[in-house]
Amino acid sequence: MSELRDSAPLLDAYLSYFEGSRTPFTIPGHKQKASLLDAGLGSVVDSDTPLYGGLDEIKLTNQTLKKAEKLAADLWGADYARFSTGGSTHANQAIVLALGAPGDKVAISRTAHRSILSALVLAGLEPIWMSPDIDDASGVPIGIGIAELKKALTHNPIAVLLTEPGYLGTLSDIPALVEAAHAQSVPVILDAAWGGHFGFHPDLPQHAFQMGADALITSVHKALPGYSASALLFAQGKYLNLDRLEQSFETTHTTSPAGAPLASIDGVRALLQSRGIELNQALLENVAHFKKTVQSEFALPIFLYPTDFPAGRFDSSKIVLRVQQLGASGVEIENDLQAAGIRVEMADRDTIVFLATLADRAADFEYLADALIPILKRHQGQRRESATALSWSVVPQRGISMRDAYFAKTEMVSAEKATGRISADLIAPYPPGVAVIAPGEILTTQILEGLKASKEAGVRIAYATDSTLATYRVVE
Repeated sequence: MSELRDSAPLLDAYLSYFEGSRTPFTIPGHKQKASLLDAGLGSVVDSDTPLYGGLDEIKLTNQTLKKAEKLAADLWGADYARFSTGGSTHANQAIVLALGAPGDKVAISRTAHRSILSALVLAGLEPIWMSPDIDDASGVPIGIGIAELKKALTHNPIAVLLTEPGYLGTLSDIPALVEAAHAQSVPVILDAAWGGHFGFHPDLPQHAFQMGADALITSVHKALPGYSASALLFAQGKYLNLDRLEQSFETTHTTSPAGAPLASIDGVRALLQSRGIELNQALLENVAHFKKTVQSEFALPIFLYPTDFPAGRFDSSKIVLRVQQLGASGVEIENDLQAAGIRVEMADRDTIVFLATLADRAADFEYLADALIPILKRHQGQRRESATALSWSVVPQRGISMRDAYFAKTEMVSAEKATGRISADLIAPYPPGVAVIAPGEILTTQILEGLKASKEAGVRIAYATDSTLATYRVVE
């Protein structure tokens, strides 16, 4: 029984579809009866129905999606809202394609997700990279400084693209950045894939529009309890062309959107609207209790806390464990946790990230603490100094444009001969999927040695043509 369906038109349409009886002669081809062919296949696909001919009539007679998107726009305070079944990746690509013409420049945080970089290739836009400030005590990136943005603005970008929050839960001083950009009539776009819960509790950071930004992209399956690859795209029309954005969204989205992700977005919106403060309060209390329980077993501080950063610039629900404080390896601890049936969001040599959401209960945190404490004690050694991860510390050196590198003739060279060559690949430790090297950039000794060390430490290196890193794909 759903308490949300009366206020969530897409969720209601999804539930109503399976409450009725139909004999479809339309797609999808499984007809919700693949279980008659194979029970296992049916268990996967028989709960699937599309938007067209599922949540709404094939001709979209009921405009159910538009009604749901209007409710979301009103809740977040946006002029424009779209639901995506292609994740924040699709939403990022749609808005970048809507910004300008090939050759135009955009100011962009170097901590951007690879989907933003791919979008720059598709759109032919040129990045003005902005490097984040680094917290001296923890080695954590703490956002783009105002001086860095003002330097980028001297190059006359058509937009500013920020990744807020960063993967470790920190945020820039967004109101100050927005004020500086708007002084030159430049829109500010936030990829807030990890901040879908922001703005729904006073102890959490505000969301993009509460801080004056012009567009917000957020995942509904990361910090929120939505279907995988579901995402929201919001925009204001003062500095952005909403008609162009609609065209870009449709150009890059599937013409066969699945109903379940769309229904989940609508349901999550209704959940936040009706119970957002209550549910986030429980989450924050559970996270605080978990940190206190684990921290009490160790002398040195091993977590990041809101008090480590300026007010409003850290996600209080984020659990970031600084294992270098214990002299331990995050990858080895991750292996032990997996043996105990616990999976973590990210682990590298110095850091482990545990993703906590509205769906977690107090018992889940108790189980994690009971498993984690003895593992940490078993791996405890001599404390190491904080080291900034490769993804946050590389200063890119441009060789040619990303688009030119993407379409260039390429060759494979050994790692020993790759120094000074122009990369044809985007290569990133994953998660978080932040590029260490992008197409068109020069492979330096720092990058080559850093990628090798990360791989040897057990970190997954993604998107390289040769995943062993014995060779690199470079521009001829």
